[in-house]
Order: sequence, then structure tokens, then C-alpha cells
Amino acid sequence: MVLPTSTMRIAILASGLGAGGAEQVIAQLAHHWCAAGHTVDVIAFDRPEDPVFHRLPQPVTLHRLGGGSGFAGMAGRVAALRRVLQARQPQVFVSFLTKNNLIAALATLGTPTRLVCAERNNPERQGTHPLWNLLLRLLYRRADAIVCQTAAVRRCFPAAVLAKLVTIANPVPAPDVMRAEGEVKRLCAVGRLTHQKGFDLLVQAFAAVAPLWPDWRLDIWGEGPERAALEAQVSALGLEGRVLLRGLSPRPRAWVEEAGIFVLSSRYEGFPNVLGEAMAAGLPAIAADCDFGPADMVEHGRSGLLVASEDTAALSQAMAGLIADPLARSRMGAEAAEAMARFQPARILQQWDQVLAQVVSPRHRGARSVTVSGPAGRRAGAEG
Repeated sequence: MVLPTSTMRIAILASGLGAGGAEQVIAQLAHHWCAAGHTVDVIAFDRPEDPVFHRLPQPVTLHRLGGGSGFAGMAGRVAALRRVLQARQPQVFVSFLTKNNLIAALATLGTPTRLVCAERNNPERQGTHPLWNLLLRLLYRRADAIVCQTAAVRRCFPAAVLAKLVTIANPVPAPDVMRAEGEVKRLCAVGRLTHQKGFDLLVQAFAAVAPLWPDWRLDIWGEGPERAALEAQVSALGLEGRVLLRGLSPRPRAWVEEAGIFVLSSRYEGFPNVLGEAMAAGLPAIAADCDFGPADMVEHGRSGLLVASEDTAALSQAMAGLIADPLARSRMGAEAAEAMARFQPARILQQWDQVLAQVVSPRHRGARSVTVSGPAGRRAGAEG
């Protein structure tokens, strides 16, 4: 099933339009649906002057609402969002990220708009306030479909909404930047500098590797609230000049050209886009086997290495092993690029089309389940 041939009005909700993985998927969906002739609005809770990292297509109408924090800020966001939805009258509203999903559910109460909520992370590890969690459990019943990135995330949801869950992996586009030819003696990590991403664990693990391989260095790309703490850690471990905090990449995936090995050290994830980008570009990858995503992407020992989450000794051992074995790096990089073909955008975007086609169908009202077909999707009720 694909989207109806008649044009539709589709709105997409984002926290912001920065360099994150959810923002990248939103941009791909916007391009896809605009190309199909649908009217697309992108709504973000950021400021008009904030930069847009992933280019949006020209036909998109962009609404940047700003908004405060806490429950007072949430009330303001709900009101602002409801005004936009009343003005634009979308048939389908696709919301990304847990807290946005709650706001979207509140803003669409009592409206005919069909709501699709996209979970992009591990709901159990985000530290959401207990009241938020209670509201989410109630308001997710408002959703017509809930899109998750891996089947394992199902355990995070109450039984009452499991029939609405559908698994759609993130699209991994064909690389526009490939790994450099020859040996590049740099480990590379990419992400927002937050506790979730585990860069403190990565720096600690690299400290055990650095004396053994003095010509290798670690580049960490990204910005965030943990920068000062990471700088202090690098200094305390005597790793100045060996660990570099590179800041934001000048353009999407520019870091690929400067990397020899990609490392994902996250404490938890949803479906890490940067891991897919690195693998698609032919980089050998080491990934923490955290919930959720890496195990769905990496076949240990073939297309990369999986290590126990938050185990710095195992991470050190994996880095040292790949540094010492250029043939393994080359083999795993080639296997990684091949493995990412199953997440090609055409397949993934078609699955999104299937979801929207079902929720707007007159037959959907009162329906108990949503399904998709294709290599990267799973039938909503297939896993227990």
C-alpha cells in the first residue's frame, strides 16, 4: 500500500532543525512527500534565527514556534501548536521524539487530524518526569500509529497500545562522502556532547590505547553541555593533542573523510544514524551493544564489532584490536557498506507511505493495528 494518488496535507513536528538524527529523517521525509506532490508543513520548537543543518525542500512551509521549558513551557507549546494545526488543517500529523509526542497528542485532542507518533530513542532511559510518563501512557492511546525503529522497543510500551506499534528503521542514504583511501590513523565519534552518548567512556577507554599506538588520535565531533567536562577529562588523562573535540561538522558527514575507525560509545540509543552513515561509507565500526539499535545494524565480527555497553575495558580491547589489524578494518568496512543496503531510503520511505495510507483510510477508524511490509519493517503484532 502506498499513499493515495490525491494530494495530502501532512505536518511534521520536530524539536529543532539541528544536526540530530531525528532531524535528518524529518528532512528526508519532507523531500519525499513534497516530491510526491503533497503539502508539507514542518513545525519546530526552536527560534527563527537558529541554523537549519539538514536542507528542507523549497515547497515546505516552516513554522518555528520557540517555547519555554517545564510544564508551563509545555502548555505554551501546546497552545501555539494547536493554533498552527487549526490554521493549516493537516490530514496527518507526524510527531518526532517522546516529549513532542505528548505535546502533539494534547494539541490534536478533539480534532480529526490523524496522529502518527515516532519514538526515536530509548523511552526507559530518557529520565522523563513520572507525570510525563503517566500522561504519555494515556495519550499514546490518542495516536493512530506509533513508529519505532527496532522491535525491541515494544517492551517500553503498555499493552493497550502495542497493536498500534510498527517498526521502521531509519533510512541510511547512499554515501555522498566516502572514507579516505589509504590508512587514516584516527578514531572518530560523532554526536551531541551529552551523558547519553558516552564520550566520557570513550575517552577513558582510549587512554588505555593511546600509549600503545602513539600515532593514532581520537576525534569527537559535536557540541553540547558536556564539553567542559570532557575537556577537563582529556587534560586530567594527559591526552591533549591525542583527543580532539572538533565541534560541529561543517557539513553533513564531512567527518567521514577524516576517519579510519568509527566508534559509537552510547549508553542508550534508538537507531543511531551516525553509525549507519559511517558503515555505509565503508568505515569499520565499533559499537556499544546498548538498547536500542546497534545490534540491528552490526553483525559482530563481520560488519563491525559490538562491545558490552559501558564496558571501557572491552571498548579499549576492540579499538586496539582493529588498530592492529588493517586487513580486518578493510574487510569489515566493505561488509559494513554492503549491510547498510537493506536500509536504503526507497524501502524505508515506502514503509512510511504505507503507515500514512492506512491511518487516513476511512477503514482505519477503529482499526486495531497498523502494518508495513518490506525488509526493514515488521508486522506490528508479530513480536510478543
